[in-house]
Amino acid sequence: MLRPVSITAPPTNQPHCHNNPVMVSFRAMKKSPFHIVLVEPEIPPNTGNIARLCAATGTVLHLVGKLGFSLDDRYLKRAGLDYWPAVDLHRWDDLPQLQKAYPEERFWYTSKKAQAAHHQVQFKPGDFLVFGKETAGLPDSLLSAHPEQTIRIPLYSPMVRSLNLSTATGIVLYEALRQTGSLD
Repeated sequence: MLRPVSITAPPTNQPHCHNNPVMVSFRAMKKSPFHIVLVEPEIPPNTGNIARLCAATGTVLHLVGKLGFSLDDRYLKRAGLDYWPAVDLHRWDDLPQLQKAYPEERFWYTSKKAQAAHHQVQFKPGDFLVFGKETAGLPDSLLSAHPEQTIRIPLYSPMVRSLNLSTATGIVLYEALRQTGSLD
């Protein structure tokens, strides 16, 4: 079931959202046509950084499944700074529940195991960009069920297993925004 999520107000030394000109401008800005989905994220600063990315781009953020932290975590809030009121945040019990709520939309699953690179596919408005937990990624069963919708970010050094979750999210989101002319 979709549950509304609210991250509490910014620290007391920061202006509140309704008085802060930066936050007011976020509400008035052009919205991203994309959705970021984090499945069972484990590290609060990664999720906080991704929330800030979503605030900056007007992208909807979906948190799915068991989180490795509380939404009240101070590191999560610190990484998101005072931008939390600008994040369109949704919480889901599991991925099938989210997919059922958006049956007409495409879901792109990210994995280092994918054949297609993120820049080789054609994103379209409404797409959901799905990222797995930091230590394990997305389940193999999910990836094998959707091979044509599974993408990777090319890594050129055999010494590097993966990118940081917030870095990978930014790379894929900005490629999707570029392809759809949303950066203009």
